[in-house]
Amino acid sequence: MLRALLELSRVSNLPTVWTNVLAAWIIASGPDWRWTSALGWLLLGASLIYSAGMILNDACDAAWDRDHRPERPIPSGRISLTTVWAIGLIWLLGGAAIMILLGGASWLMTLLLLAAIVAYNAYHKPWAGSVIVMGACRTLLYLAAGSAQLQADDPNLFQWVNGPSWGFLAVPGVLLGLYIVSLSLVARSEMKGVVGKIARYAALAFWVMPIVWSIMIFFTSYKCYHPHQVSLWLPIACFVIWLRFASHKLRLGPSGIGGAVGCLLAGIPLMDAMMISSVSPLSAALLCCLPPLLRLWQRWIAAT
Repeated sequence: MLRALLELSRVSNLPTVWTNVLAAWIIASGPDWRWTSALGWLLLGASLIYSAGMILNDACDAAWDRDHRPERPIPSGRISLTTVWAIGLIWLLGGAAIMILLGGASWLMTLLLLAAIVAYNAYHKPWAGSVIVMGACRTLLYLAAGSAQLQADDPNLFQWVNGPSWGFLAVPGVLLGLYIVSLSLVARSEMKGVVGKIARYAALAFWVMPIVWSIMIFFTSYKCYHPHQVSLWLPIACFVIWLRFASHKLRLGPSGIGGAVGCLLAGIPLMDAMMISSVSPLSAALLCCLPPLLRLWQRWIAAT
């Protein structure tokens, strides 16, 4: 049953959730950020919420998987549907409680995150626009994690929304959400077995990310850092190299779609590295080392 749970929760993607939480925390804290117990609780809560979302995704797709993916844990009988529903719901609510009560996250952002997860799982098959909701899940994760630090400075529930740090948290969160939307569109072509026009356009959208961030580096002086610093450009360079690697796989056609999607998922820490490069260059450099390791992990547990 343990192996089935690991497959259902897409555990190979879990480090990308950790880097999202860490990046949001660093952005909200500034250059003087530090590890605290609250950050640990946020990482645990986010891990449970993400795993629950993935588990409930299979629970909602159980009937479809019986006809099209009989090797999946539920239709193959390795774990019962009742058990999956129970674990998924307990982890979802438990993760939210940990983030809010122990991590200090905004209850509003955390509940919106849960609502987005439930909405995606319920409508991702019949509604093509659900990829937007998928992107919103990562954006809301950013906002929920970052809100914990912002609310620590000002306990007023809504004050942080209007504060000076809001934009520095919202912009990276939205960019990450757009990355996930584009990734989801490419991933959908894996099921179809063909790289369609939408997937190709989505692949082009990935190149917007380093361009936008480069422009922001040129025209902002966030936290008194300046665009001539090498540390600001290292994550962008790594992201571009990794993106070229993923694009090469996608150009192989249907046989390369799975590999391209795996690369793009493993590249999420590079997005986080770009976002924190002006605040914590060392942390950004460490995140740049993760994608190859995540690709190796994907050989043990599939990322999709």
